[in-house]
Amino acid sequence: MVDPRIEKLAKVLVHYSLRIRRNDLFRITGPSLATPLVRAVYAEALAAGANPYVRVSLEGLEELFYRKATDEQLRFVSDLDREEIEQVDATLGIGGRWNTRDLTGVPPQRLATRREAMSGLQRRYLERAAKDELRWCGTQYPTHAEAQDAEMSLAEYEDFVFTAGLLHESDPVAAWERVRAEQARVAATLGRCATLAFHGPDVDLTVSVAGRTWINAAGEKNFPDGEVFTGPVEDSASGRVRFSFPAIFQSREVDGVELTFERGKVAQARAVKGEDFLRAMLDTDAGARYLGELAFGLNYGIRKFTRNILFDEKIGGTMHMALGIGYPETGSKNTSGLHWDMICDLRADSEVKADGKVIYRNGKFLG
Repeated sequence: MVDPRIEKLAKVLVHYSLRIRRNDLFRITGPSLATPLVRAVYAEALAAGANPYVRVSLEGLEELFYRKATDEQLRFVSDLDREEIEQVDATLGIGGRWNTRDLTGVPPQRLATRREAMSGLQRRYLERAAKDELRWCGTQYPTHAEAQDAEMSLAEYEDFVFTAGLLHESDPVAAWERVRAEQARVAATLGRCATLAFHGPDVDLTVSVAGRTWINAAGEKNFPDGEVFTGPVEDSASGRVRFSFPAIFQSREVDGVELTFERGKVAQARAVKGEDFLRAMLDTDAGARYLGELAFGLNYGIRKFTRNILFDEKIGGTMHMALGIGYPETGSKNTSGLHWDMICDLRADSEVKADGKVIYRNGKFLG
């Protein structure tokens, strides 16, 4: 028997997050593990009059590719993939893995080579999304592997995933509309600011956000959601930040990451664990050492670090920054094959000043 929350999630994703309409060409991607959610979304999209199609990934193929592909194959980008990005109206990516560490043994340079090769496709994807020509959303199907990473049983993790998405509410869409209204006030406040200065045990950093747009993320692009984000001025970041939680990317866990910025660029980088991988990713391309995103996590229903960035970057009382490509709709001009989110906890002994005035203290906005 399918968990009724799966059916509820499918309805929210199709009608609220992605606004699926009649005749939309709708791509659904996900692992075979997520079959119940894939089927539910597919059925709901058909009922909406769309033209859905499914790309199911098989466990082990990605690892096989990185282990066996030649350099030429690592750099190959299919014209079919390019055309697909031009044609689809909406796309849903469903996460869920048998093994969240399956790429740990892949040499970092091979991962960086592939990301650099795919950067043009990623940039075009974001360009179409910024113009609302392409609607996209990423979500999570609860699996044993992710539950283990979160140090939960599968049942506990299922409850965590569905509660974070407000699916326990009688009307989840109305609940997300309330989130949108609350976050709109935060985005409006930040939109009037030119410079943000972060101070705390792990951070002493100044960035310019002058002329940039803050996006209110309330369940459309990510589900669950709960953040406001922008693209900082590319050459503005100055100072240091030590990220409070492990930075996880492509199956690698890099712990104790500390970055020093000068004129927007990462000038120094160190890590307690995984420093070689960190440096390899920073050398992906010219844009990888610059910030593409700056955000505040505002989902206070998410309190625990789970090693899944979909949830962790939303933890209420945190901020996160992404190295690499930014979202064009924010005004970001940074391009890269990299987009790596890293999280800094601001819930204790921390504050943020906007143009010299304290607007945020110990994990919450003032006023």
